[in-house]
Amino acid sequence: MKPMSEPEIRASMVNAVPGEAERMPLPGLHEVVWAQREYLGWRDPGSPLRGYLVYWRGDEAIGIALRASEVRLRAGSAICSLCNTPQPAGQVTMFSAARAGDAGRAGNSVGTYICADLACSLLIRIEPPSNAWMPEAPTRLSERIAGLESRLRSFGGRVLESAA
Repeated sequence: MKPMSEPEIRASMVNAVPGEAERMPLPGLHEVVWAQREYLGWRDPGSPLRGYLVYWRGDEAIGIALRASEVRLRAGSAICSLCNTPQPAGQVTMFSAARAGDAGRAGNSVGTYICADLACSLLIRIEPPSNAWMPEAPTRLSERIAGLESRLRSFGGRVLESAA
């Protein structure tokens, strides 16, 4: 991922309510290893149901404000829809995002299950164990990166869909 500055991140928010981008806390950007990220994702420590993710779509930074469901998955396992990693259910959360533009202001949103810590870029870099019940899982890092980027673009496209 190409590095991003604080002003770029704040300006990228496509579905934030007025003033939200200016108030949102940012992670420690000096600690981010940009070369090992497909997107930057973080949770708001002061408002645990808020999360954010920012990625590049070509030369355009796209930022999405997220809201985590208050209801957590409790039993079994779940699969993140971005990194496609199976995990204990409590580590995957339903996030919703208001659509960009008039649709979002009218209350329309989209949702998907994402790693609760929004750290998919880190998870895909862990060598997956062989898994008999998921034999089609990509084993090469380049394939996992391509899959994550494709699913991220798809989710971002759904947020932006009505704003075009």
